[in-house]
Amino acid sequence: MSTGIAEPEHGEAADGTPHHRDVSGGWLRPAVFGAMDGLVSNLGLMTGVAGSSASPQTIVLSGLAGLAAGAFSMAAGEYHSVASQRELVQAELEVERRELRKNPEAEVRELAAVYEGRGVDPELAREVARQLHRDPERALEVHAREELGVDPDDLPSPAVAAVSSLLAFGAGAVLPVLPYLFGATALLPAVVVALLGLFLCGAVVAKVTARSWWFSGLRQLALGGGAAALTYGLGALFGVAVG
Repeated sequence: MSTGIAEPEHGEAADGTPHHRDVSGGWLRPAVFGAMDGLVSNLGLMTGVAGSSASPQTIVLSGLAGLAAGAFSMAAGEYHSVASQRELVQAELEVERRELRKNPEAEVRELAAVYEGRGVDPELAREVARQLHRDPERALEVHAREELGVDPDDLPSPAVAAVSSLLAFGAGAVLPVLPYLFGATALLPAVVVALLGLFLCGAVVAKVTARSWWFSGLRQLALGGGAAALTYGLGALFGVAVG
């Protein structure tokens, strides 16, 4: 039954303005990719060990060791990476802050040139730049965004990045271990659980891409399955060689 009120089109907000998805992925993208990393790497490790005809106890121990080592390694790497990036940005901000104090007129001209390059009339661009420079902190914020592409008030946290990476990797890496912890003695249940997890992760990633959920899920399943098959073959080969 029609109400006489036009419903918003797909991709539009209620007021009719276009609605775009968050192309950065927000928290979803790093969380899902961290989980997929844990899944693929630990599944590969466990299938490689299983290929060498190791006992179920050895396989599950390798899975738990891979989970712990991988999660802590990812957390440490992410912490160092984000901390280094943050320190670099802060150093560049300090350089910009000194330039604003020492050469304010040159910085006004520089900002005006940026706006002119975007199509603003020269006189208006200079006036906007002068007004923004009335407040030193606002001027620093604008220069940081225009020249460095960063928001000084929204720099990433190394601790948050590390914890998020550790949890996401651990959540993915634990999936192939779970069947063994619940009594499985064969590799097949672990592979099935891991591949289902990979398909689900791939399907969720489709929320921040233009691909369909089934295509993204099947692609991730194929890549993870291929990695597991390859490492199983290498495990079998090395098992024969050292046996």
